[in-house]
Amino acid sequence: MPAPTKLLILVGTMTNTAEYVAQAIEMDCADLIESIEVRMMNGLDISVFDGDALYLLCTSTYGAGDVPDNAHALYDSLGSQPKFLGHVRYGVIALGDSSTHPQTFCNGGLRFDERLADLGAVRVGEVFRIDAAAGTEPEAVGTAWCRDWLAQALQAEAKA
Repeated sequence: MPAPTKLLILVGTMTNTAEYVAQAIEMDCADLIESIEVRMMNGLDISVFDGDALYLLCTSTYGAGDVPDNAHALYDSLGSQPKFLGHVRYGVIALGDSSTHPQTFCNGGLRFDERLADLGAVRVGEVFRIDAAAGTEPEAVGTAWCRDWLAQALQAEAKA
């Protein structure tokens, strides 16, 4: 099976930080893969995983550990319209704040990860957590992680 030539970044956000991280990845990692598309999760459902792409979910956590408002339709469809997603290879960038929400830190991304795994999708690498309390620039740490992750994911696909 040939390695995918497209990275589809699905963004769940309330304050746009996850979107800024995704846009920085789109610009910084363009040399690693043929095509990168950033798509807001607004109105998406499980059918977004029907394509031939490598997927990266970049999502914040909202409230008491929930997915952001714009991600609810997609998240809910993974439970209400379940189907086997064994062809899906994905990564997760989860954003959160450990100082104000230690019990639910990065839960938005972790909830997506759990639901995708339950449907047979295969996560490449570990969930990357960006902590607002760390004082780092989310775009910088997100793109640095993604460059390594993307190389690992494409190498794994080439061997499959």
